Amino acid sequence: MGASSTEAVSPRQASLGPVYAALLVQVLINTGTYLAGKRAMEELPPVTVVLWRFLLSATVFCLLLVFTPGPKLPPRSEWLRVLMLGLLAGPINQMLFFYGLSHSTAAHAALLYALTPLGVYLVSLARGHELPSLRATLGILTALGGVVVLLLGRGLASARGTLMGDLLILAAVSAWVVYTTEGKPFAAAHGPVRSTAWSMVAAALLLVPVTPFALAPSRTFSASIPALGSIAYLAILTSVVAYLIWYYALSKVPASRVAVFSNLQPATTAIAAWLLLGESLHWGLALGGVLVIFGVRLTQSAPLTPVRSQAVELVEASLSHGAHAGRSGRPSP
Repeated sequence: MGASSTEAVSPRQASLGPVYAALLVQVLINTGTYLAGKRAMEELPPVTVVLWRFLLSATVFCLLLVFTPGPKLPPRSEWLRVLMLGLLAGPINQMLFFYGLSHSTAAHAALLYALTPLGVYLVSLARGHELPSLRATLGILTALGGVVVLLLGRGLASARGTLMGDLLILAAVSAWVVYTTEGKPFAAAHGPVRSTAWSMVAAALLLVPVTPFALAPSRTFSASIPALGSIAYLAILTSVVAYLIWYYALSKVPASRVAVFSNLQPATTAIAAWLLLGESLHWGLALGGVLVIFGVRLTQSAPLTPVRSQAVELVEASLSHGAHAGRSGRPSP
C-alpha cells in the first residue's frame, strides 16, 4: 500500500505543477491575441501590425539579454537554427496568421490552432523525440473533439471563414508545429530566455527588408489608442511573455504536452467573447469545455518515457561488448 501510494504521484509529476500553471497563463494571453489582432487590423494592415510587433518585442528581448548572465549571442554553430526558428516564428507564422485572421474569424482561427497538438505529436513521433503513448493520443483526440463540439455548438456560421483565410491560418499552424518541435531541443540546450530572445530578434531582423514599405510611422502613430494598445499587447504580452512561457514549458516537458494547451484557447475565446462582446453562453461551451479539460488532463497524466538516443545505445552496446570480451579473455575489436 505504501509503495503504491508513493508511485501514484512522483516528484517528477509534482514538479510540473508550475509549468502547467504557466501554460494556463499563456492560454489566457493568447486568447487576447485574437481580439487584439482583430482590433489592430481595423486601422492598420496586417504587415504593419506584424512589423511593429516584432520590432518592439525584439527591443525588449535585447534588453533582457543585456541583463541576463551568460552569453549574449548564440554559438556560431547554432546560427542557422536560430535563423530558421526566427523565420518560422516571424515572417512565416505571423504573416500567414494575421493575413488569414483578416479574412476569417477568431473562432475559426482558434479551431485551426487546436490542431497544433496533433501535428506536434505526429512530428515528434516521426523524428523520434517522443515514444508512442496511447493515453497521450486519446487525450489529444478527446481535447480536439471538445473543440469541435464547442464551435459547432455555436453554429456553423460562427466558425465559418473564407477559404483563403482558412488556408493561410492552416499554413501558419503548420509553421508553428515545426517551430515547436524544433524549438524544444534548442530550449533545453540554451534555456527559455536565450532561446526565445535569439529567435525573436532573428525574426525582427528577417522582417527588416519590408520596413521601408510597411512601417508606415505616420499612419501608425495617428491610429487610435485602442489600436496602439493592441499592438503593445501583441508585442509585450504575446511575443515576450507568452513566447517565454512556451519555451520554458518546452524545456521541461514533451512538446505534445505543451501543444495540447492550444485546445483550451477556443473555450477561453468563447468566454472572453461573452465577457467583452456580450455573446451568449450555450450547451456547446459546457460540453466542449469538459471534453477539452479532460483531454488536457489525460495527456498530462501520460507517463513520461524518455527517448533513448542511438548514441547512448551504441555506447552501452560497446561497453557491454567490451565487458563480455574481458570475461572471455579476448580483446575487443
